[in-house]
Amino acid sequence: MKMSFRWYGSSDPVSLEYISQIPGMHSIVSSVYDVKPGEVWPEESLAKMKADCEAHGLVFDVVESIPVSEDIKLGTEKRDAHIDVYCENIRRCAKYGIKCVTYNFMPVFDWTRTQLDKEAPDGSTSLVMYWDQMKGLDPLKDDINLPGWDASYTQDEVRDLIRAYGEIGEEGLWKNIEIFLKRVIPVAEECGVVMALHPDDPPYPIFGLPRVITCEENLDRYLSIVDSPSNALCLCTGSLGCAKLNDIPAMVRKYSSMGRIGFMHMRNVMIMEDGSFEERAHLSSCGSLDMYEITKALVETGFDGYVRPDHGRMIWGETGKPGYGLYDRALGAAYLNGLFEACGKAVK
Repeated sequence: MKMSFRWYGSSDPVSLEYISQIPGMHSIVSSVYDVKPGEVWPEESLAKMKADCEAHGLVFDVVESIPVSEDIKLGTEKRDAHIDVYCENIRRCAKYGIKCVTYNFMPVFDWTRTQLDKEAPDGSTSLVMYWDQMKGLDPLKDDINLPGWDASYTQDEVRDLIRAYGEIGEEGLWKNIEIFLKRVIPVAEECGVVMALHPDDPPYPIFGLPRVITCEENLDRYLSIVDSPSNALCLCTGSLGCAKLNDIPAMVRKYSSMGRIGFMHMRNVMIMEDGSFEERAHLSSCGSLDMYEITKALVETGFDGYVRPDHGRMIWGETGKPGYGLYDRALGAAYLNGLFEACGKAVK
């Protein structure tokens, strides 16, 4: 297992110096953030990030993400050119030491929350999604700006995209996924890169958009399209885990045994009676997920990929990018390191 930490580059208020002081920290997870989907990443950006990380005793070997453009997801006339660019970006990442690339196939927006600063009784704040706050919202009629939505889109563009996805439906999205994978995975294999698919967050339809990376049956379907170690999962416990039907320890054990988990996003959520959820501290007792059983499944199946504490509360007066402060994610890393050590010694 290689412990890692998400870093948003030189503009991130969490410095590499501080990240390097977290015990057991190995890898930096980052991306090139100033290039639009469908455009080639400058090699200078990758080289600089690699050098900055190495100067602090860290390794830049995970990219999160190379975004999949809406043109690829929808299969527009720009799709083939965008896939060519995507393949070139994989090659460039590999040239600078990247071993794992995370991406997703979520239409229009990467994730959905209704609030980024829900205050808990102890004064900490976290990300939540409450169905009560979603009631009556219709993006085809109303101007909506939910957390996680791409702010670069105008309201009219969002409406056009939602209509376009409605026309292709789930099977149309699956078709475009297949075209993407059959072009991209052979390039990843040649480069020694693992492509790690992130599940939909949350893993169920939002505003009628097709969302297919949601459950064990669909993950099986995805992995079977190209049966290759390079076609793997970024198994996010918090994303899949906010749907009660997903047995996360069992899914982790299954896919890790198959060698098809490249990256683990490990965090805890509390699922409410109506399916709403709150992000919580990593400790098992703080949420609905058994982090010990998840870690045990990884250790017992010989998982040797990347792990990162995914999202954190804002605690101790820290301010910054919601979910991506230093303090609670550092606590999460320490907790996960402890679980891995204990589970590892139990196996031996």
